[in-house]
Amino acid sequence: MRLFVAVTLGPQVTARAEAAVQRLRPLAPHARWARLEGLHLTLSFLGETEPTRVPALAQALQEVAARHAPFRLSAGGGGSFGSPTHPRVLWADVRGDVAALRALQADVAAALEPLGFAPERREYTAHLTLARAKAPRGDPALAACAQALAQEDWGAGEVTQLRLYESRGGAYHVLASPALSGPPRTG
Repeated sequence: MRLFVAVTLGPQVTARAEAAVQRLRPLAPHARWARLEGLHLTLSFLGETEPTRVPALAQALQEVAARHAPFRLSAGGGGSFGSPTHPRVLWADVRGDVAALRALQADVAAALEPLGFAPERREYTAHLTLARAKAPRGDPALAACAQALAQEDWGAGEVTQLRLYESRGGAYHVLASPALSGPPRTG
């Protein structure tokens, strides 16, 4: 099973992102566009995992979720990764309570490490991946898309649960979705 842990931003943000991508698609027709019905922020990519490990993963995520309160994030704007003239990835920016998001991501990584999942060495950067270049050297059309994204505002949504997803057949299947139920953050 190909697994990852993520959060979603809610139906309003997803609907606005879908509308924006419909406007951007014609600008980069050769890019691989993300399936927005599964729009999410990945917190930890687990990769190929034995199905027998799912209960332990779900339990670890339940314990993490019990320590974190729901929080709000918004999305819009964005940019690209890779060369400015031949980007490889088009992404939308995530704003709002990113401190709560980073704390949740760090807690997920710490909880999964004893289960054999090494945390990323790079600093966590919240973004929504919208498209990837098919060509290894990037796609200049994604640069135009990044410019068009600059003024986008997709609103805000409440992050209320963690999700353990399986990526199968080009779709995402929820295996566990513990609710964030911890005390509100202070400070």
